[in-house]
Amino acid sequence: MEQSVRATRQAARPHVLIIVQNLPVPFDRRVWLECRELVSHGYEVSVICPAGPGDPVRQVIDGVHLYKYAPPPQAEGLPGYALEFVYCWLRTAILSIAVRARRPFTILQACNPPDTYWLLARLWRPAGVRFIFDHHDLNPELYLSRFGQPTGAKGKALYRGLLWLERMTFRAADRVISTNESYRRIAIERGGLAPHLVTVVRSGPDTHAMRPLRVEATGDKPHELVYLGIMGPQDGVDQLLLVMDELRRRGRRDVQATLMGFGDCLEDLRRQCTDMGLDPWVTFTGRVDRDEIATRLSAADIGLGPDLKTPLNDLSTMNKTMEYMAYGLPSVAFDLVETRVSGSDAVLYVPSGDIIAFADAVERLLDDPDLRVELGLRARHRVASELDWRPQARAYIGVYDELVGGSGTGGADDTPFTEPPAGVDKAGRPYVDLRDDAEVRHFIASRGRGALRGE
Repeated sequence: MEQSVRATRQAARPHVLIIVQNLPVPFDRRVWLECRELVSHGYEVSVICPAGPGDPVRQVIDGVHLYKYAPPPQAEGLPGYALEFVYCWLRTAILSIAVRARRPFTILQACNPPDTYWLLARLWRPAGVRFIFDHHDLNPELYLSRFGQPTGAKGKALYRGLLWLERMTFRAADRVISTNESYRRIAIERGGLAPHLVTVVRSGPDTHAMRPLRVEATGDKPHELVYLGIMGPQDGVDQLLLVMDELRRRGRRDVQATLMGFGDCLEDLRRQCTDMGLDPWVTFTGRVDRDEIATRLSAADIGLGPDLKTPLNDLSTMNKTMEYMAYGLPSVAFDLVETRVSGSDAVLYVPSGDIIAFADAVERLLDDPDLRVELGLRARHRVASELDWRPQARAYIGVYDELVGGSGTGGADDTPFTEPPAGVDKAGRPYVDLRDDAEVRHFIASRGRGALRGE
């Protein structure tokens, strides 16, 4: 009898399949927040994604079923990218059958890039599967950012092909989730969607979990600049090496940079760093887990946003900006439309590609602890009170509830934000007491160069 009741309850839970191609899960922090939110509201969640280094092919984490496949070799040139897309699509399609065999899913959510999974959604539609498109990237703008406006026949055909794939994805979608208002406008104007079918769900951090730790005091610690993110051709990480080189030319020996992340350009960046003689002052960590991210962002002094102004970057929300803000980090970034929406007055902005201005802004923060404190306080307050994941989760769950016949109101807590008690993280490391203004100010000014107040 008890087993029968349990089976009935299990069958009543809507089953969601989420497809991600460009990052493993839970390394993709936005998708992982979505997964956990769905589980907490009674949905069963399965994810198909490429495997990261050392990842098992089957895994259950926090109730989320992960199905992973070996990633393809690094793509080179148009044929390489085409082969990569076909390989990933076929592996995903096969795994979707395995997911279905375990338990039928009723909603498929595809996260781009690429814009190719609309076809899989259409293949599953006769089985009653609805399609949600989680719009992470603008692939036509990515093309323009890398190659410029196409002039030859081949380039024009490729660009038109990307626009066609995007249009087919929009047409296949029952609902579209946009990461910001710029993306929503494109879904409506270029995708031809009715406004009520497109919902903005920003990639806000969970600021209850993502907050500064008390870092070990070391009085002679140099100032530390930090970058967190992907290292691809469009991410501008090479600009940070030019900034570090400029700071060295100015005689700054009290600064080091830690660059966290991986991507197609990582090895080239390491070689460039060595060729520029910057190895003693620049550290590439490669892929890092959440614990190391928390440690390094708590210990760093300044966050770096090197994304150049391109058709893609200008309209895209940079998660790194909000993650710096969650740790009370003042930051410097090239001036982009959506970066200003996220950072507001908590970030120093400089003209795109202006290395001298970027280095000037870094030095200004290095030499003015009061400014670091002011920007750090603004950053934490803004991200916690306005950009936190909780109101975004309400909108996200609302889309799902509407599709499965609910009210569409979501279920996340919409009470005013208050900072959580200090406490400790899962590893037992103490958090900074964000309710104690004096302690927070001291922390931001010192970032581990002296004992926190009361110690």
